[in-house]
Amino acid sequence: MAVALTKRDERPIVKVSSALEDPSDFSLILGGPLYQLFRRAHLSGDHLELLRRRVIYISLFAWLPLLVLSAFNGQVVGGTASIQFLPDLEVHIRFLVALPLLIVAELLVHQRMLAVVRQFEQRSLIPESEMPRFEAAIASVFRLRNSVLAEVLLIVIVYAVGTLIVWRFYAILDRTSWYTVSAVPGTNLSLAGMWYEYVSMPIFQFLLIRWYWRVFIWARFLWQVSRIDLSLVPTHPDRVGGLGFLGNTSYAFIPLAAAHGAVLSGMIANRIFHVQSTLAAFKVEIFVVVVFVELLVFAPLFVFMAQLTQAKWRGLGEYGALAERYVREFDAKWLRGGAPAGEPFVGSADIQSLADLGNSFELVRAMRPAPVTRDSILQIAVATLAPIVPLLLTIMPLEQLLNQLFGIFF
Repeated sequence: MAVALTKRDERPIVKVSSALEDPSDFSLILGGPLYQLFRRAHLSGDHLELLRRRVIYISLFAWLPLLVLSAFNGQVVGGTASIQFLPDLEVHIRFLVALPLLIVAELLVHQRMLAVVRQFEQRSLIPESEMPRFEAAIASVFRLRNSVLAEVLLIVIVYAVGTLIVWRFYAILDRTSWYTVSAVPGTNLSLAGMWYEYVSMPIFQFLLIRWYWRVFIWARFLWQVSRIDLSLVPTHPDRVGGLGFLGNTSYAFIPLAAAHGAVLSGMIANRIFHVQSTLAAFKVEIFVVVVFVELLVFAPLFVFMAQLTQAKWRGLGEYGALAERYVREFDAKWLRGGAPAGEPFVGSADIQSLADLGNSFELVRAMRPAPVTRDSILQIAVATLAPIVPLLLTIMPLEQLLNQLFGIFF
């Protein structure tokens, strides 16, 4: 990439050499072997078109064989196993709710991220002398996002850890089920169980941990940018020096948050209906998942805390000195008899200037340590908890639940 200056505004504009992808198309999603596979299979366009097709095909590829193979074994409903296929809420929620949400999240995050690099340039946050470092950070994102090795390692992790350890030893209920053929739970998998363990679950786990990989890439990019001496403006109305656009990206992660809540909801539902557990027994798990999702979405944005804190204190010092000078001159002019004879006090621009200066100083005082708002934190928490809300019906009647909710919100 090269940097050119226009005579009109003399701000650095990013131009792209043939060696790099266009930073105006900055995306955490458009890259990697799976993305290329989807394009060749006509499940995606160049910019993640064909969303409905991807959702339907991938979800059915993971879920439908389980139904067919369970029917072949007579374990759809009314079979000999303690847990038949249709009453297994966890498997339906995982593949028909959480899995589509992971796919939908890709499009939303892609669309939100498109303007990120452009915003850094348009807001003149990157000094001209620091543009090479900024370009290097962008190139690093593209390189990691497109890495074949990374996705191969994710697949290895899925099968070596997610399937053979996490699923077999921690996720399976201590009950005979539609995916086993033995009285001993979790052993001697049926045909449905083999598809479940070696195809359906790996698909879901791969899509999930690939999201964690993308969040890592995003956090690493932000950390590299935070090492640059940014041109932050303490009096910017967004109260984060001009970085408010980064906080707006968090709303794109709502489907990802809902997917985590859905997985937890399915796990809890199975244990309530098949192991006679209660919703209250999972308070710790619910709290941990909500905190984990909040950190997943917002922790990367706190890498700017040091620069924002420095900008705030610098602004308080500079605008404090300016305010001190202005109020002394205002005092001397209007309270100590320094005003020219005949100059009217009412309607004087000095009053408005004093108010404007006070507003600017308050903007500096109100600067936040990160481009994160209370509303966005609450929104992610609600998205995570929403799939769990129906489980409240297991501990109280619907009418009582509605009365409680209306009491809270209205």
